[in-house]
Amino acid sequence: MTRAEQQQVTHERLLAAGRSVLQRRGFLAATVDEIAEEAGYTRGAVYKHFGGKEGLWQAVVDAHTDAHLQLLGETLDRVSSRQELIAALVPSAFTDDQDAARWSTAAMEFMAAVTRHPEAAAVSVAAQRRHEEQIVTLLEGACRRLHIQPAMPLEQVVVALGALGGSLGLRAAVDPATDVAAVAAGVMTVMFPEPME
Repeated sequence: MTRAEQQQVTHERLLAAGRSVLQRRGFLAATVDEIAEEAGYTRGAVYKHFGGKEGLWQAVVDAHTDAHLQLLGETLDRVSSRQELIAALVPSAFTDDQDAARWSTAAMEFMAAVTRHPEAAAVSVAAQRRHEEQIVTLLEGACRRLHIQPAMPLEQVVVALGALGGSLGLRAAVDPATDVAAVAAGVMTVMFPEPME
């Protein structure tokens, strides 16, 4: 293997270990040492490739975002009714997917942690805004096709849905008796009213 290929293998192994450890332990409890050990490297490798735990988190999120956008796009291309649109937007963390629920909790931990680190927060916000813009584009197509006029600008809808998803994900983690999927669907019913005649 060339040096560049070795570096790429190291990068990918650290990324996979980071996702595994961060999802299993949460952002706050996970350590750089634990991530490096799971990947089979030293902590220095994590800092060299990602600059630390925050940078590794962002790289993991970016990789997950790409997959999420592709799946969401494919799903929205298939929706043929308002009900299907709303169902497509209910986060998987609200189902029986325990991995998604743990990831949602870790994401909220990360957001709380970076409020004290303006540089990491700025990187995260920039990435989030790019993600939101892509979701807006996908939703514009679906709403246009279904003749749905959102109750507020889609840019605001997407921000609100993200905030709602995070809060309800935490609620589900501490209060499984709450039907958070029904709450989310109810809010989306208001945000995406019946199609115009």
